[in-house]
Amino acid sequence: MPELSFQVEGAETVRSAATPLLNFRLCINTAISSVRVANVILQCHIQIESPRRRYRPGEQERLRELFGDPLRFKQGPHPLLWTHNTLLIPGFEGSCIADLPVPCSYDFNVAAVKFFYALEDGEVPLLFQFSGTGFYRDENDRLQISRIAWTKEATFLLPDSVWQEMMDRYYPNGTWLCLDRDQFDRLYRYKRQHGLSTWEQALDSLLDIVEENVP
Repeated sequence: MPELSFQVEGAETVRSAATPLLNFRLCINTAISSVRVANVILQCHIQIESPRRRYRPGEQERLRELFGDPLRFKQGPHPLLWTHNTLLIPGFEGSCIADLPVPCSYDFNVAAVKFFYALEDGEVPLLFQFSGTGFYRDENDRLQISRIAWTKEATFLLPDSVWQEMMDRYYPNGTWLCLDRDQFDRLYRYKRQHGLSTWEQALDSLLDIVEENVP
């Protein structure tokens, strides 16, 4: 199998999708440009390299649920596995550009959503880890099969504004809970401060307080 290298060159929102979808532009190159690759079944794990960026005090507070007390940020937050995907790459010779679609949730029970929402601006360091199976033609035009090792990686700095603008497009001025964002931030802060694990517990706690004060 000719050695493959991978590079992520950009990311954008897929505007015609039914649900939030990011598209990463993936460049694939062969070490020998004359080798013809029949196709590749590519597996990709995407990890948020959270220790590779700095966080403002407000971001640290909003990330308390993921990484604990802001004082622990001096030790560095741990990386987060975001998602994984499988992609079929058609035949090419030398190099090719492929679209890697990544479905995105706005469910605040998902760690990656909590992370993206907590950021004020800047970039999110991502690590793409590749594996899979490649099919190619040898010098006698015989079809050969080979595995792609997990050592194949690519890094990319995703502007946080890309994720925010995507969610603004699908959930304008709202969240998965269908609340005004100011109200949601108050509820989210209440949930963190009281150590509540679910949104249902936070709402029940607030409703209990209201009901206790109703004559």
